Amino acid sequence: MRKKQTTKKNIAPAIKCKMPWRIKKVKALDDFVLEVTFLDKTHGFVEMKRLVKSKKAGVFAVLKKPDMFAQVFIELGVVTWPGEIDLAPDAMYDAIRAQGRWKL
Repeated sequence: MRKKQTTKKNIAPAIKCKMPWRIKKVKALDDFVLEVTFLDKTHGFVEMKRLVKSKKAGVFAVLKKPDMFAQVFIELGVVTWPGEIDLAPDAMYDAIRAQGRWKL
């Protein structure tokens, strides 16, 4: 016969990421621009038109379709699109802190 199991309270502290370059909010705007806000409230824009329209766009070429570009989301603090396409949040953070914009 099985003994009655009791669930113990989870006493492990919640893990909170404190890396300032982690993305908190992202919004796709017109003309292949992203508006981003980081955990430390740094706010700015990522201009991607030149990259996605380039012959050397590589994996980013699929983003030249506005409906695909608009599917942007945050995964583990990183700006991401379906198909495992993402942007380096640390490089984005540095550029936005310095100029308010990151032009790709």
